[in-house]
Amino acid sequence: MISIKLLREQPDVLRAALAKRNADAAAVDKLLSLDADWRVVKAKADTFKAERNKHSVEISEGKKKGEDVSQIIAKMQEISAKIKGLDEQVAFLDEQMQAMLLVLPNMPHESVPVGEDESANVQVKTHAEPAQIKEPLAHYEIAQKAGIIDFERGAKVAGHRFVFLRGIAARMERALVSFMMDEHVKKGYAEIYPPLLVNTKAMLGTGQLPKFAEELYKCEKDELYLIPTSEVPLTNYFAGEILQKEELPVKFCAYSPCFRREAGAYQKDIKGIMRQHQFSKVELVKFCEPQNSFDELEKMTEDAEHILEKLGLPYRRMLLCSGDMGFAAAKTYDIEVWLPSQGKYREISSCSNCMDFQAKRANIRYWEGGKPEFLHTLNGSGLAVGRTMIAILENYQDENGVRMPKALQKYLGEERIEYPK
Repeated sequence: MISIKLLREQPDVLRAALAKRNADAAAVDKLLSLDADWRVVKAKADTFKAERNKHSVEISEGKKKGEDVSQIIAKMQEISAKIKGLDEQVAFLDEQMQAMLLVLPNMPHESVPVGEDESANVQVKTHAEPAQIKEPLAHYEIAQKAGIIDFERGAKVAGHRFVFLRGIAARMERALVSFMMDEHVKKGYAEIYPPLLVNTKAMLGTGQLPKFAEELYKCEKDELYLIPTSEVPLTNYFAGEILQKEELPVKFCAYSPCFRREAGAYQKDIKGIMRQHQFSKVELVKFCEPQNSFDELEKMTEDAEHILEKLGLPYRRMLLCSGDMGFAAAKTYDIEVWLPSQGKYREISSCSNCMDFQAKRANIRYWEGGKPEFLHTLNGSGLAVGRTMIAILENYQDENGVRMPKALQKYLGEERIEYPK
């Protein structure tokens, strides 16, 4: 969350940051105007409160002396009425400012390239040469040929962008989750199984609300939301708490189903399981000291890449430009896996350093020099399970079916998916 201090002391820095994010920099002027009004009204209220306190002392002393204090009491009551009105104005202005601040995106870090969209993203590295497959089938063609994903019945039961995984595909999902979680635990992440429903405060803390309300599934009666990613419950694990410096960094990993309306994805990735309303993901979250957060981002990204390397899948790492980053991120790496049927790389993970943006919203701090300071939070996919399945089906296909990566075989108990004779 952008601080009022930054708004007051460096409004031009904030304007420039919002411009880099393709956000409306005019919001800064509106906020400055509201803040100026707030300070004027707050000063008036404080002046009257000081006067009321003075009269309160006079009344107390007058009563002790047996003096008539009725006029002072009347005056104090008049002042109290004014204070009540001013306090209501202060609260109203504060509410307006907070509402505006909650929809301002995080400021991009100085190492982030400036650009309007994905065309300005920068390739950082590639790993493994894509295999040359003659006339590769798309994952949904492989799945239908092998009879392992039922698209029609998924749509019949739940609607578009829902599927049934059958047989080895269902086991493959379970195997991938176990494999990914085991690998991350080896890297020092503590395994968590989080709640799949969270409250409004948790969604505000990580930045899903209020800006992305249309993307969320809400249980209206209970005022709870289905999680779009386990980043939400994991990051809010320490909401409102102060951690000891010696505890940091804290590293969590979690598997969970995720639920997204995909409101902005009309006509995108219609076929297959690339973009679903319900999907599985293994999430990585870190809490660390500010001075270490960018080193921790590099490590987190490498931990996500490690999964692809163990599975023998070609990928590349992209540094996202300022206009293509997520709302809460200060710096993001996208990891993209090679898909033969599309002849290009597609995103399979995003790893982001949010700096203190989420920590301020969720009030997560640590003790530093005898006082509480906001820590930094990071999150990343390690990995999106469905998209990993897609990559395996497409990259390991042959004319008779699909070979399984060696790292997955001990979890799956199968070496191949064979097409029916």
